[in-house]
Amino acid sequence: MSTIPAAKVERWQRFRDNRNKALAARHGWLTLTSFQWLERSPAAVEQAPGMWSTDGTTASLTAVPADGLFLVETEQAVDGTVTAALADEESLMWVRFGGTDGTQVVVELAMRGGRYAIRTRDAVSPVCTEFRGVPTYGYSPDWEVVGRFEPYPEPVDVPIATANPLVDGIHRTVGEVLFRVPGSPHEMRLQAEEEKLGALTVTFHDETNGETTDDWRKLAVPRPRPDGSVVLDFNRAINYPSAFTPYGTCPMPVKNNSLDVRVEAGEKQPYPAGD
Repeated sequence: MSTIPAAKVERWQRFRDNRNKALAARHGWLTLTSFQWLERSPAAVEQAPGMWSTDGTTASLTAVPADGLFLVETEQAVDGTVTAALADEESLMWVRFGGTDGTQVVVELAMRGGRYAIRTRDAVSPVCTEFRGVPTYGYSPDWEVVGRFEPYPEPVDVPIATANPLVDGIHRTVGEVLFRVPGSPHEMRLQAEEEKLGALTVTFHDETNGETTDDWRKLAVPRPRPDGSVVLDFNRAINYPSAFTPYGTCPMPVKNNSLDVRVEAGEKQPYPAGD
């Protein structure tokens, strides 16, 4: 009977502890309480004071001191009109308010699909304060597999959908990761995006989606070795923020990134069915 190396389990547990800690961060993903598009005419929004608008290239906020809004970056009170401009897919933790010290809620400005939106992040949201960690499958060394990376000559931009039906996305595919997994007789491949320092990310569907796992998950893959080999540790497959909140604009997998097996490794659905 084989045993699982204790060192691998310990490393995985540290990964899980750090992951849960990051999710529960103040004003992190578990604190999202709204997503609202900005309109051209100044208007009030839900869950934040002030009057908000955009001319298409710049976002504007008009407030008075009694609104209790402060710029996150400079700590200055908003008295009058302030503006900010972002490129597509950029975000800015713009202003804060609320609570005994004025820091309970942060309003994030975001540019998504060429449109400005705001998201409120409330540090005392029950989703965050009642968080006790993401349920996962137990660690299994069988789900740590070696594959190979086949880069494309040039990156290819592939249109994709996102968790928000009003926001379209782009997957900049830099190549494909090929590998075999437990329970499958054939080689599989996933289109990958490149991250910092040459690491990769693969976003995928599998046969557990909608049952024990969210509709899709992602996996960080370390930088390919000189011979092109890569290690895919599906024990570290994680949910996108959209698994925890309806206010995410997370990218869906590209059309071909579906595995015809049950990847019983990594994070599960964060909430019971129907919750």
